[in-house]
Amino acid sequence: MVAQRLERMVDRVRQWRSGSSTSQLSTPVVVAADLPDTDLPRLRQIIDDCLLARGGELAARQRATAIAATFLGLDEEGRRSFFRLLADEYDHDDDAVDHCMAMVAASQDLNERRIAELALAEALRPKRQRLLHRFVGLEGGLGFLVDLREELLIHRRDDPPMAAVDDDLRSLLETWFDLALLRLERLTWDDTPAALLEKLIQYEAVHAIESWEDLRGRLGPGRRCYAFLHSMMAGEPLIFVEVALTQGIASELAPLLDHGADRAEAVSADSAIFYSISNCHRGLAGVSLGDFLIKKVVEDLALELPNITTFATLSPIPGFRRWLTGQLQIQVEIVSLEQDSFLTPLESALISPDDPSKAAAVLLGLISSDTPPPRVSIDPLQSVLTRLVATYLSGTKPTAGKPSVKHGERAIDPVAHFHLSNGARIEHINWWANPNQTGWERSLAFMVNYRYVPGEIESNHDDYLGSGRVSMADEIQQLLSAR
Repeated sequence: MVAQRLERMVDRVRQWRSGSSTSQLSTPVVVAADLPDTDLPRLRQIIDDCLLARGGELAARQRATAIAATFLGLDEEGRRSFFRLLADEYDHDDDAVDHCMAMVAASQDLNERRIAELALAEALRPKRQRLLHRFVGLEGGLGFLVDLREELLIHRRDDPPMAAVDDDLRSLLETWFDLALLRLERLTWDDTPAALLEKLIQYEAVHAIESWEDLRGRLGPGRRCYAFLHSMMAGEPLIFVEVALTQGIASELAPLLDHGADRAEAVSADSAIFYSISNCHRGLAGVSLGDFLIKKVVEDLALELPNITTFATLSPIPGFRRWLTGQLQIQVEIVSLEQDSFLTPLESALISPDDPSKAAAVLLGLISSDTPPPRVSIDPLQSVLTRLVATYLSGTKPTAGKPSVKHGERAIDPVAHFHLSNGARIEHINWWANPNQTGWERSLAFMVNYRYVPGEIESNHDDYLGSGRVSMADEIQQLLSAR
């Protein structure tokens, strides 16, 4: 994926340079691949000239091309230095901000204050934002920025000062990927260009598409696929969702991916099951697309097929096994039996009848298996594990950065957080729903249904993001009360 991203960026820059009549202004700056401090002045000069639009807007775009070409000639350390240059030297001017704040405070009337506030807003705008915006005007420039941010996210992990650059880039992308600028399109085998369908195979992130025949089955009778597209990223899906039209809520994955099985026709189905949602571009992380997509598809399906009355997902629980392993390891280390147990006495006796005190160790050994055990050996523990899944899905943890729910907490599971913040509720926990290798490694073969009830979506969204309340069906509440 890294090679593909860099190849896309190189192709775009090559196209920009060919369109500039090989102007000297679009020629890359001569710097070493690791961009040492001694080479920074040359790069800084062309960035400054680009920001000031010396020679006019066309010259500024040509210089933006040169900056992009220079960036792509850098190695990993050089790209890190490039981002640090933007972080350290192309923020706003503190002196200019202080001056504008003083002018606001000294304003004598509303008009004077309005002018001062506009000047302050401009002073607060980091210089690097203007540089990044230069790329938008280039053909394919928006896609270049998406890929640029994906590269930035790699370096931001261990370099906190880069967070400010990421904030600026994400803010720009949020503006250009506003819902009003997106187009929802149903992708079909017969009418969608093959090049776009090939992207689905490439970007599918939940349940890998094994072949063209597999893809054809996912677009066939009883199945739908919808994607958000953007006019400035032709042929590139931004995010897509695969939907199965079924009778009743699906409780296991295999039938949804079995293209030889009988399928409910659109007019006879009563449920739409969202079984795979894939974000296609890491560079759009944090830009709201998935919530818009699901809500828009729910609206469109409800209008097109009035017989569809249930909208739900069949979702993975990617962090459950890791979380449970950690909880059991803690329990195994507890010496005093007077401490609160993670397992109930009945569960401990069920897991380890001969010595209930060793139940945590026994269960830890069972779930540590690299491959799914025979179902007959684990079926007796279904009730125990199902309650633990409910505990995990309803649990919260502190958020990093800006709080998004009450007291800065969010659901532990990332998929749960996604659907709960979109307005869904936890509907049903499915035992042995995905017993393949990946399903076992991530969630001990469990999957969960999140249900989107059209009349409840907005209130569930507000309750979760506003007060931290996790919406759940009665059966989930009963599982939790069984503790």
